[in-house]
Amino acid sequence: MFYDHQQIEKKWQKYWEENQTYKTSDNTDKPKFYVLDMFPYPSGAGLHVGHPLGYIASDIYARYKRHQGFNVLHPVGYDSFGLPAEQYAIQTGQHPAITTEQNITRYEEQLRKIGFSFDWSREVRTSDASYYKWTQWIFIQLFHSWYNKNTDKAEPIETLIQHFAEKGSEGVNANQNEELNFTAEEWNNASEIDKEDILLNYRLSYRAETTVNWCPALGTVLANDEVKDGKSERGGYPVFQKKMMQWSMRISAYSERLLQGLKTLDWPQPLKDAQEYWIGKSQGAQVKFEIEYQKPEDKNGESAPESHIEVFTTRPDTIFGATFMVLAPENPLVETITTEAQKAEVDHYIEETSKKTERDRMADVKNVSGAFTGTYAINPFSNERMPIYISDYVLMGYGTGAVMAVPAHDERDHRFAKKFNLEIKKVVETEEDVQEKSFDSKTSTCVNSDFLNGLSYEEAKTLIIDAVEKKAIGHGTTNYRQRDAIFSRQRYWGEPVPIYYKDGMPYTLPNAALPLELPEVEKYLPTEDGDPPLGNAKTFAWDEENQKVVATDLIDDKTIFPLELSTMPGWAGSSWYFLRYMNPHNDKVFAKKELVDYWGQVDLYIGGSEHATGHLLYSRFWNMFMKDRGYINQEEPFQKLINQGMILGMSAFVYRIDGTNTYVSKNLAHEYQTQKIHVDVSLLKGTSDELDTEAFKSWRPDYAAAEFILEDGKYITDREVEKMSKSKYNVVNPDDICNEYGADGLRLYEMFLGPLEQSKPWNTQGLSGVYGFLKKFWNLYFNGDVFEVSDKEPTKAEYKVLHTLIKKVVFDIENFSFNTSVSSFMIAVNELQKIRCNKRNILEPLAVIISPYAPHICEELWSQLGHTTSIEFEAFPALNEDYLVEDEIEYPVSVNGKMKFKISLSAQLSAKEVEDSVIADEKMQQILEGKTPKKIIVVHHRIVNIVI
Repeated sequence: MFYDHQQIEKKWQKYWEENQTYKTSDNTDKPKFYVLDMFPYPSGAGLHVGHPLGYIASDIYARYKRHQGFNVLHPVGYDSFGLPAEQYAIQTGQHPAITTEQNITRYEEQLRKIGFSFDWSREVRTSDASYYKWTQWIFIQLFHSWYNKNTDKAEPIETLIQHFAEKGSEGVNANQNEELNFTAEEWNNASEIDKEDILLNYRLSYRAETTVNWCPALGTVLANDEVKDGKSERGGYPVFQKKMMQWSMRISAYSERLLQGLKTLDWPQPLKDAQEYWIGKSQGAQVKFEIEYQKPEDKNGESAPESHIEVFTTRPDTIFGATFMVLAPENPLVETITTEAQKAEVDHYIEETSKKTERDRMADVKNVSGAFTGTYAINPFSNERMPIYISDYVLMGYGTGAVMAVPAHDERDHRFAKKFNLEIKKVVETEEDVQEKSFDSKTSTCVNSDFLNGLSYEEAKTLIIDAVEKKAIGHGTTNYRQRDAIFSRQRYWGEPVPIYYKDGMPYTLPNAALPLELPEVEKYLPTEDGDPPLGNAKTFAWDEENQKVVATDLIDDKTIFPLELSTMPGWAGSSWYFLRYMNPHNDKVFAKKELVDYWGQVDLYIGGSEHATGHLLYSRFWNMFMKDRGYINQEEPFQKLINQGMILGMSAFVYRIDGTNTYVSKNLAHEYQTQKIHVDVSLLKGTSDELDTEAFKSWRPDYAAAEFILEDGKYITDREVEKMSKSKYNVVNPDDICNEYGADGLRLYEMFLGPLEQSKPWNTQGLSGVYGFLKKFWNLYFNGDVFEVSDKEPTKAEYKVLHTLIKKVVFDIENFSFNTSVSSFMIAVNELQKIRCNKRNILEPLAVIISPYAPHICEELWSQLGHTTSIEFEAFPALNEDYLVEDEIEYPVSVNGKMKFKISLSAQLSAKEVEDSVIADEKMQQILEGKTPKKIIVVHHRIVNIVI
């Protein structure tokens, strides 16, 4: 019978929607399983065939767990705030909410067309006020919390205030911006403003001056992953380092817990490694170097505000080899210590450094640059003078923003010393000169001081730390590379920060006032005064007395105060969305406690490796904080995580002769100076590499007058496999695939392409094989145009095919080897077709087994089999190993290393009985010719080897 995939898929997608087949129950009596896809951002381009790969895998697993009797939570939603919608609004004047809604409608249409078993009733959108109300609530909880190192968790700020009132700062062991010392009396007598200022030093969400990636053209701060090669990823605008007052999150307080928590997670090792590197734990010493001001009179006779530089070093044992110091250009000390003679050079260097992102500075390991401040420090052990430089290879956010340079030990210090002709003092013995070969810290010994001579690295390190502490110039310590996360963006399309300012101090809005909704603005650009876009709002001020948002022109700083004009970053809403799915429509709490306890961790999380640090670290941080404050029970949000690979596109290129509008065919391009340009793959003729030149000229106005140099009358494009992307014009629309081959064909093919974690090239032609399989599978249930399934008892051979498949598919799904499952389906259907099997006891379970992969066709066949309920909750077929036991074994018989014949023997025979049967066989007797074998080796159930 004709397999009409379009009619079948529309029918069952409508059925699922009308019957809410995949709506998850809150019945906590059943065992739960939580399957989640990483939060999609709804772009205007919609989905291409690369996007559904992870969704298909998670959907298969969710359906499989339902068949196993689990209460499965498999939700969907949208990370719907973001810069792209805002940029589009700036260009067109259209409100971001409108374009976001249009994009979501398009996404949902495409996702439904592929047949995902999402619980659509739980859909969340970060840009909905009912959602970001709770994002704002979490921000407020963070603001009113501090991190107590003694209890190793976040606690309410009230406990800290009580401690200050009773004991002052004495005994406080907190994660904070700077060390503060005051008595209880000083605290109790302090003004409200002073108290609030002190508390900002401890709060988990706090406001402070921070160096940020500032993009003037976009008028906003950018995250590191939004900047590439010193330019904004969106638009390619220049990005500068700039100091600004920003909201930050004290993720650094959780560094050790974030590091240790990785040991409990079933995540890919490269992803764990990326997080470990980002957190960057290192142990060493904090050491003070006294500053020698050469000309105190240059400081107008005043004593210098700082008399020392503190450095963090993982190698305190190399301090005798420290010959100069390097500060980060942003270090506040630079302004203090730079002499008048060096000021112009230093200022110029600082300006040049501001054009580089920290990521660029970290990546550029070979090119060193810097400027001399004109001032020296004193090595506390050798008492030698050390010139102080600034250089962009030192980062303010790591350690103290200063390093002691040991050029004989560190490669970059060595390059710097060579460039500026500075002393290189050898510190260690190695088999080869350390300038030529990296230093092996485990075997080398220190030679520059009598009391260190001959000690191992660890012994020397311990001894120097002891000496540093005895000299009272520092102490041993643990440091982390991870810094507090900047939490404000000078954008419009983001969550408003629920803060107002009174006497210059930030105060949170009351919970009853949430959500603080995003106001309407006339334009989405910064104000003329340079304020963020929210500065354009006419109704965005806080009336403290009446507890409501009022017009900005009423601000009097007495009862009506300005609200925060920055918005939250994109990662705010995506750091906790997995919790909201548990109880998405609750307007009293972010989620009911009994449901949070029931659903607990996400059991399976699938998404791209590009989120290895940002999203996953922030989510883990917020999750740990919520546990500390008693809102949830689990320390980690995502127990098992899989990074799916990419589906790659086959790009097409044309060659344009430089300075012309003439395009030369691929095999002639080497004869000219050309530029290689991406061209839309839809402009190729059929499945060939030939360009449709007329379609090309119609594609874009600047190609209308194009001329072509052909080969054999054709223009042949160059082809290359690369990431599928709209910008590379190599995307394939899943809608087209679903129309031609069906959603089930798309789902099966994406899984069939190869292992889930690997990247693989897309080839639309390969779909015909999968589509052919679906037609074969469909026809098993039909005799011509008649549905015909027999109730006769299947043969053992038929049962063997079924149970071989059950065993393989269960193993494959539980090990996420979806590609080999599809191969097994094909083998099983071919075998059943050969033996003309149409038995109900085979074909019913077969439909259940295949249904997680191809749900539409299986629902239709299940219905044809006489069932009135969905196949989705039918129990997965149980394996019966008895059907896999072989009755006979076919033994290859090898004589003197050459296979001579095969013999079928009962599987119940012992090895001795097999040997006797083979020797007695007529063929063997002819080979032996009356001789006695020298040796007989029987590999039971496998092979017989005979030596004569």
